[in-house]
Amino acid sequence: MSDILKRLAIELESRKDAAPDSSYVASLYRKGLDAILKKVGEEAAETVIAAKNDDTSQLIHEMADLWFHCLVLLAHQGLGPQDILTELERRFGVSGHDEKASRNSASE
Repeated sequence: MSDILKRLAIELESRKDAAPDSSYVASLYRKGLDAILKKVGEEAAETVIAAKNDDTSQLIHEMADLWFHCLVLLAHQGLGPQDILTELERRFGVSGHDEKASRNSASE
């Protein structure tokens, strides 16, 4: 896993017990899941707009914001970037159609 992802995961975990007025992330945690999901949605929309506008610099900034807020969401749910990387590793080399079909058949 990238060193920055590890460092961010550790930092985000440490903010769970921080005072909401001392940290943006702590304030998001305190506001709860709905506030975190709202930020993920906002950042996803801004990422789409930046891509649609063919603005590479803005796309990088918005994608960084999106990833950051996704990491906050993962931490809030007791997960981390390694959980996602493990899943991506599991899927690597498997047809997207086959992978999706295996999830659908497993839930039946």
